[in-house]
Amino acid sequence: MIGIVGYGAGNSASVKNALNRLGVESIISKGPEDLEKVDAIILPGVGSADATMEALETMGYRELLERRVRGEEKIPFLGICVGLQILFSHSEEGDCDCLGWFKGQVRRFGGGLRVPQIGWNAVEFSGDNPVAAGVLSGTCFYFVNSYRVIPEEDGICVGVTDYGGDFCSMIHRDNIYAAQFHIEKSGEPGLKMLSNFAALAKK
Repeated sequence: MIGIVGYGAGNSASVKNALNRLGVESIISKGPEDLEKVDAIILPGVGSADATMEALETMGYRELLERRVRGEEKIPFLGICVGLQILFSHSEEGDCDCLGWFKGQVRRFGGGLRVPQIGWNAVEFSGDNPVAAGVLSGTCFYFVNSYRVIPEEDGICVGVTDYGGDFCSMIHRDNIYAAQFHIEKSGEPGLKMLSNFAALAKK
């Protein structure tokens, strides 16, 4: 069973629909108690980093995520879009401190680029990334983002995308995976990645 963190993110239903297509059992949680027995967690994200952090704090999800994902259990975790950004130290969006699971900053695209970036863009994969197994490097995925992560730790960036210059679009360390692009809206490649993640949950 995969638990989708339900905190008002607009793409929670899209994630569940994609998992349904794969025949993967999942629930959208109504509170942290619904995630106590799941085998893996997906944190979707649409909206701002500061609003997401406020929702996770006020609804009690932060403690649950820290305990089940980063504690002794270390169940598989997948962050999507803002669900990637809030894993880092600080975001310019709302000038907010985030979960701080990884050292790094979240900054707005500059250089006169149109924001948000909306549409399909290629992801060049590298390193150890079981969620991307069977997906060709250079495959296009669907993005909607005005901000990008700038990791300060070596080795966690396993996907890079060019939008006015290269930025990190996917990370992986241990049981934690996260992507800037919307896996659930990226057609067959996205379904392949969700299938790979679901397989991790069964191990």
